[in-house]
Amino acid sequence: MFATVQKFTPLAINFAPHCIISTMPTAALHSPADRPALRAAHLRKVYGGLTALDDVSFTVNRGEIVGLLGPNGAGKTTTINMVLGVLAATTGSVEIDGIDISRQRARALARTNFAAVYAPLPGNLTVIENLRFFALLYGIESLRGRVEELLRQFDLAHLRHTKCGLLSSGEQTRAALAKALLNRPQLLLLDEPTASLDPSAAQLIRAKIKALATEDQCGILWTSHNMNEVEDVCDRVLFLSHGKVLLEGNPRALPREHGSATLEDLFIRVAREPLTAFADVTP
Repeated sequence: MFATVQKFTPLAINFAPHCIISTMPTAALHSPADRPALRAAHLRKVYGGLTALDDVSFTVNRGEIVGLLGPNGAGKTTTINMVLGVLAATTGSVEIDGIDISRQRARALARTNFAAVYAPLPGNLTVIENLRFFALLYGIESLRGRVEELLRQFDLAHLRHTKCGLLSSGEQTRAALAKALLNRPQLLLLDEPTASLDPSAAQLIRAKIKALATEDQCGILWTSHNMNEVEDVCDRVLFLSHGKVLLEGNPRALPREHGSATLEDLFIRVAREPLTAFADVTP
């Protein structure tokens, strides 16, 4: 049984069960410090007559947390799906740690991971069963030690034998983040990771993620509708609307630069005003 599951990646099962791909041992991953964790270039996605993403380009550098912001339907999920290789770009390219995902998908995805409030771990497995299962899928060396390290790091040791379906929202988020760090990713995608958490639990999760970027030099792409959180966590933000990047910059400086009192006020303007209102500042 285990000889079979080692052939697959947990991203495929945890995020897109229909996309099963081969993986590679994490011990083989080495990355020059000056190479971006993620480079997206001129991404475009067209469904029939609908353009969901239109010439989107950006990078996420090592040790950087980039916020991907925008109203529902702006193109955030489409962007994440293309970075994960779940959706193929109509035109454009995605490189993870310098590897083109369209050409070497398994190698690229071995360097990334994903967590979201809508993608919980299987609830019928305990915390430690989930971590061991996904570690097997990733081909993690020193599996037992890595799992124990993450149980301690995310304060899950006392919950190791608890089924994930019985955990609180905060505990489920910590377990999902522990899973997402099993392969020591160069790139971590977080889609509203604190959406269901109370302020205290959310603060703890934000602190852990900021430490991950600072200490492990992991590049992080973060989506959230909580602008106070974005201002606290992100080094840089991208505002998407109607599939285009309208604004990019420091979340603490952007509002002032564009005549808004707060980042939330600027978010509302981007969501409500026509694209032409920001045409002169589009990157």
